[in-house]
Amino acid sequence: MYCFNVPMKVFPNPFMDNHSLSFQSLNSFSTSLYSPLIPNTTAYKSSNFPSISCGLREIRDRIETVKSTQKITEAMKLVSAAKIRRAQEAVLNSRPFAKSLAEFLYVINEQMQFEDVDVPLTKIRPVKKAAIVVITGNRGLCGGHNSTILKKAEERIREFNRIGLDFTVISVGKKGNSYFRRRSDISVDRFIEVSSFPTAKEAQTIADYLFSMFVTEEIDKVELLYYRFVSLVKSKPVIHTLLPISAKGGLFDENGTCVDASEDEFFRLTSKEGKLSVERDKLTRNGENFNLNMQFEQDPVQILDAIMPLYLNSQILKALQESLASELAARMCAMTNATDNANELMKDLSTVYNRTRQGKITSELLEIIAGAEALKDSSY
Repeated sequence: MYCFNVPMKVFPNPFMDNHSLSFQSLNSFSTSLYSPLIPNTTAYKSSNFPSISCGLREIRDRIETVKSTQKITEAMKLVSAAKIRRAQEAVLNSRPFAKSLAEFLYVINEQMQFEDVDVPLTKIRPVKKAAIVVITGNRGLCGGHNSTILKKAEERIREFNRIGLDFTVISVGKKGNSYFRRRSDISVDRFIEVSSFPTAKEAQTIADYLFSMFVTEEIDKVELLYYRFVSLVKSKPVIHTLLPISAKGGLFDENGTCVDASEDEFFRLTSKEGKLSVERDKLTRNGENFNLNMQFEQDPVQILDAIMPLYLNSQILKALQESLASELAARMCAMTNATDNANELMKDLSTVYNRTRQGKITSELLEIIAGAEALKDSSY
């Protein structure tokens, strides 16, 4: 704001004893004469720009803050895009082996039903207690990735409570661990943390723990809750019954109530006309690629004892890899949206800043012109 020491014309005020300076007439004169220069504040309020009632310095600070946030989200988007390629390759490479191994075990299991062979992992017994392995991410800023899988776990827990089935939770991932530590009403048996990229050693640790609990009959059913990776823009939380190994399902508790999840399904990627599409398959297996008239050189029990840990390891490792790929894809999409929103917000703030600055300059020009007019009138 500029100030000028110029003589001004004094107008007599009939309501006061002494002569005083009245700016009302001067302001009305300058406003009527130079009204085209005054910004239309009513148009600002009706526009699509945000209503910001602060000074120019505050608007500049907000622009710098949004610009810094935009740089962070842009960097996180690039990092997630670089990591998602490696995670996607790991998922695609592990699926054929896990699928072929599962089909082989189901075929062997069907043949062993006619022989006197005791395979602990395929033994179906009344379910007294179930274990839910909830796989979450280690970091946030990935949209609703972690919250969705936790809500899925809560729904499954409510189903167990409704049918009166005892259960325990095994949490895998930092986000799930911090959530279940705050929930005193949910029984958590163990908290497990994995690295940025899951390894076979970490999957083997989880598999050995589940194997020992199932064989000792501490639990009668194991379910995996994780995100199944479909594409860069689509992932879906699924429930996969890991133990006991049964192609037909049909697990019941002591009261004869079915405890299988209604959404226990498999998803796979197929290619049609050069485009990726998603098909949904129920939990069914076929052994067309395997010869049913097999002859074993070794004892079938020894073969199954050697393959079962490998099967558990492959299934858990695949679930960890798919959950990681889904987390990175969700973070990349979330950071892309955040970067776009930051750019739009910077544009709106810049527009408001320029208009506010223009309004202040116009106001200062009006004061200068009004002072010059007053000086010109006083010279007559």
